[in-house]
Amino acid sequence: MSGRPSRLAPPPYVPPHDLLRDKTVLMTAAAGAGIGFATAQRCAEEGARLFISDIHERRTREAAEKLEEISGRSVGSRLCNVREDGEVRALVEAAIEEMGHIDVVINNAGLGGEVPVVEMTDEQWTSVLDITLNSVFRMTRAVLPHMIGREGGVIVNNASVLGWRAQKGQAHYAAAKAGVMALTRCSALEAAEHGIRINAVSPSIAIHPFLKKTTPQALLDELEAKEAFGRGAEPWEVANVIVFLASDYASYMTGEVVPVSSQRA
Repeated sequence: MSGRPSRLAPPPYVPPHDLLRDKTVLMTAAAGAGIGFATAQRCAEEGARLFISDIHERRTREAAEKLEEISGRSVGSRLCNVREDGEVRALVEAAIEEMGHIDVVINNAGLGGEVPVVEMTDEQWTSVLDITLNSVFRMTRAVLPHMIGREGGVIVNNASVLGWRAQKGQAHYAAAKAGVMALTRCSALEAAEHGIRINAVSPSIAIHPFLKKTTPQALLDELEAKEAFGRGAEPWEVANVIVFLASDYASYMTGEVVPVSSQRA
């Protein structure tokens, strides 16, 4: 037998179960393709009231319109450059004004790229860490006073298996995602006494149109072949775990980083 797993077809889309009924959810980087929109869609299907942000005006508007069709209710939106603390704080304030309060924050903003360390510029290193790691810190810092005042809330961060694994050309992204994991664990301990839960997901590879457009097919084939099911995740499969962590079903989980992968190196 070959050591390479057979490629299994994705399972059927899981129907909603009202896991987030009447919860208010603020999410960054929710527009476009990939895990972001898939998660926003799942939140809408699970009964949440949504306020989304992204840095792309057209995509943000289109995402909000699609989510309104799915949920049958108004979806708030605001452009936000997560590298700017003032914009992050304005986003939190706008979400509170629109929805009354925030039950859940989902930090999804991130920036990748492939470059060897010996060729990496300060700007490439700094940009990836600022968008992928520092944005999570800024959002957490901005929303915690609100959640502390309400004695409750949930934050779910999007990390990556590259926070654990080594991969050539990914030093900046891996360092940032490892930082997201550490930030998740430490901030969770600080927030627990206020009834606030902070967890993260750690996906391996989720296949979506933008990834296919920006990544050589040979590399995608190589990465998918390492997975136990012989394929990458569907974005909604990652979104399902995020929704679980945001829901009351995860009430005793905090400071955890949950893999959404086969954990094959």
